[in-house]
Amino acid sequence: MTEANKPLSIEPVASTEPVWAIGLMTGTVLDGNIDVALIKTDGHRIVEFGEYSLEPYKPQTVDLLREAVEQALQWQFAGEQPMLFAQAEKQLTIEQCAAVSALIKQADLTPSDIAVVGFHGQTVLHRAPTQQLVGATCQLGDGALMANRLGITVVNDFRSEDMCLGGQGAPLCGIYHQALLQALESHGETAVLNLGGIGNISYWDGNDTLIAFDTGPANAPINDYMQQCNLGDMDFNGALAAQGTVNEAKLRELLTHDYFNKPYPKSLDRFDFSWRLASDETPANGAALLTALCGAAVGKALDLLPIRPKRLIVCGGGRRNPSLLNAISHRAGVITDVAENVGWRGDAIEAECFAFLAARRLAGLPISYPGTTGVSEAISGGVIHRAS
Repeated sequence: MTEANKPLSIEPVASTEPVWAIGLMTGTVLDGNIDVALIKTDGHRIVEFGEYSLEPYKPQTVDLLREAVEQALQWQFAGEQPMLFAQAEKQLTIEQCAAVSALIKQADLTPSDIAVVGFHGQTVLHRAPTQQLVGATCQLGDGALMANRLGITVVNDFRSEDMCLGGQGAPLCGIYHQALLQALESHGETAVLNLGGIGNISYWDGNDTLIAFDTGPANAPINDYMQQCNLGDMDFNGALAAQGTVNEAKLRELLTHDYFNKPYPKSLDRFDFSWRLASDETPANGAALLTALCGAAVGKALDLLPIRPKRLIVCGGGRRNPSLLNAISHRAGVITDVAENVGWRGDAIEAECFAFLAARRLAGLPISYPGTTGVSEAISGGVIHRAS
């Protein structure tokens, strides 16, 4: 373990001056966009929301990343990384640098105004720890290259430290969601649900209890299913699912999967629940089944919490799918509210999160906790790269 990756000793840190931080995120659904967001934060609270943008990758870069994911599925952490990873890593880093530079210009700032960039990178494979296997994760992204190209301090590789210490490595968004809930003066009746490739929930009781874990499949199997049916990249507005009928017997069978009753902390890879779960259904019924599975999985997750929230604030791309929101409301028995209805920026939240985590890393504050990833004590994480 290198010096940069050694566990940090977390001590109470005095409040620091708020700084501008930029966060980057590209999700596992590979929608072709780079999420990039600017916030001003002291690592405890969000002082100001700055600019944000969705910058498109070049089409050939998306194809390259999809091939990297396919090779990662074959690799499974056995032996040397596929050679394609280095090419994909360099290309995505260069394009994300360009996205950061564009946002700085859009905000009428200069690189010297930015204290840190939180660079999540592209997850190509994630394996949660089990009794038989140590957990492992792989996010492509060259933090040193980005720091030198931008002339700004960069923090990346947020998950490895957590997994080295026995954590799940995910989800990391809990502490940022807590900061957002704190601004709403929430006290346990509201939780945050992020619908990306998989779903994850963050629960804060308003005091000392912070819990976060992956709920189950979300957009990934639905999107993959649509592609396999040659019906586009996603079920736009949930239109296909709305036309279908859910095979309730099959849904009940799927919900017997061990993951749903497993206690948290727990996490998933985007391929742990495949589109093939609906392979014997008609296209409309298959989309309906996978959508219902996401909704029912959220209900199972809520049942595990100390207090069942009455409302979920939904962020991530899945919030744009009315059929998915209806499935969650109906099958999880909860009120759903999209992020914009409470003044949040639904497309920016994950990128904002990694800006927040990067600022906390610089301040020596923890980013993962026993109730979020399962580490034995709160720890910081992420590798710092200073511009040379």
